[in-house]
Amino acid sequence: MPYFNMGNTFDYAEMAYLIFPRPFMVERGHHDQVSQDRLVAYEYAKVLWLYVQFGLADRTQMEYFNGGHTINGEGTFEFLSKHLDWPYLSGGLPK
Repeated sequence: MPYFNMGNTFDYAEMAYLIFPRPFMVERGHHDQVSQDRLVAYEYAKVLWLYVQFGLADRTQMEYFNGGHTINGEGTFEFLSKHLDWPYLSGGLPK
């Protein structure tokens, strides 16, 4: 993490806990050079565990896609539509 000593103080899952119980979505490109799939999945598993403990597993999601450090948007638009009452048309374009 580029912030002074934050990587030694908090991990990504602990920072995600701060928004609980709000919806939480992760997009992960398999070719993203920021981290490895297994490490991202490890952090997300901790977030999912918290949501499951409170019966809110439907409020969190992780989507993998074949790409790099970019916004994929496919599953995210559906997620936003479901949880934030965001208008959505199939195909990824808002109404």
